[in-house]
Amino acid sequence: MALRDTSLPEPAGPRQPVAPALDPADRGRLLAGAHHDPHALLGAHPVSGGVLFRALRPFARSVAVLVDGRRTPLVSEGDGLFAAVLPLAAVPAYTLLVAYDGDESEVHDPYRFLPALGDLDLHLIREGRHEQLWKALGAEPMTHQGVTGTRFTVWAPNAQGVRLAADFTYWDGTAFPMRSLGSSGVWELFLPGVGEGTRYKFEITSRHGDRFLKADPMARCAEVPPDTASIVHASHYEWDDAEWMAHRGDVPVHVAPFSVYEVHLPSWRPGLTFRQLADVLPAYVSDLGFTHVEFMPVAQHPFSGSWGYQITGFYAPAARLGTPDDFKYLVDALHRAGIGVIVDWVPAHFPKDDWALARFDGDPLYEPGNAQRAEHPDWGTFEFDFGRTEVRNFLVANAVYWCEEFHIDGLRVDAVASML
Repeated sequence: MALRDTSLPEPAGPRQPVAPALDPADRGRLLAGAHHDPHALLGAHPVSGGVLFRALRPFARSVAVLVDGRRTPLVSEGDGLFAAVLPLAAVPAYTLLVAYDGDESEVHDPYRFLPALGDLDLHLIREGRHEQLWKALGAEPMTHQGVTGTRFTVWAPNAQGVRLAADFTYWDGTAFPMRSLGSSGVWELFLPGVGEGTRYKFEITSRHGDRFLKADPMARCAEVPPDTASIVHASHYEWDDAEWMAHRGDVPVHVAPFSVYEVHLPSWRPGLTFRQLADVLPAYVSDLGFTHVEFMPVAQHPFSGSWGYQITGFYAPAARLGTPDDFKYLVDALHRAGIGVIVDWVPAHFPKDDWALARFDGDPLYEPGNAQRAEHPDWGTFEFDFGRTEVRNFLVANAVYWCEEFHIDGLRVDAVASML
């Protein structure tokens, strides 16, 4: 928001302490996107003579700190860095005033916040047994330390550094380096003021020094291909299938009629969205006497001409057909019509698209390090490294995700022979 100039005359007395310069090595790593702990360099920290405030705002015309209604300009250190020492006894509550070419805006400083991911989450991630992994990794809108924003987390244990690039940064990650949360391999950043609908990717600097953009492996919503960004999402859907959910297990499947209608949603009625399909599919399946539908893969995949078995977004319903809440609407409609829903689930392999899971942090991560084991000889894809606990957790949690979040009644596991 635009603000009036609230600066006050400098009081008479000793000059304001000069901000100590950043260590050249730290400065270089920070600006190169290769620093593991940007929160130690940015934000507010006690120093000799007061409190040091430092901000990284590339292309900003000016940055000031606002404390108790009084603004103090930060001095440019070059390369988008601004700093000053205020003669304060302790770190105060503060905001930043940032001006680019237009009006000045008041914003919260991302680097004043504690980690928004708890120790229990990190412990479970390290052990590979976080059953609700999608609530710990990815983009999670939340209120943290009284401020509304989004927590971004990603598993990239081999990276030198990770930064957040988004539509509002023009896909430049310089301003928002993330911090490493120790041996978990997880990187985290809470961004105040960022909410649903924001498009983002992770800008990763590998241990080899390469830098590249990757879509979020845990994204719950994604752009319509050929665009590849992830989208911040929070569900607002209110289910109406309580009766189905309460009684779906009353009769064992093996002693009841069981007839499955397999359907590839994009080609069953070409052009219809999830919500439009909900108006016609339940009645069609019921009239034919089927008890269940089996959807060929509904997870995000880049090639619209395929059946969907080469997935790049394992936690995101296919964006061509609508939002995650739109898919919930379709499942809900089928349940209300007394139709069970099975989904084809593909834990056997993933495509080599350079913006997706392949060599995610610059090294084999989701795939085995041995090239002979990593590549599937028939499909031109990578196989998952089932020997790695975090990868197994990624897949097991994904199965749980579809069942919990979308009320799926069963999974048909694809390519089991290949996995074996």
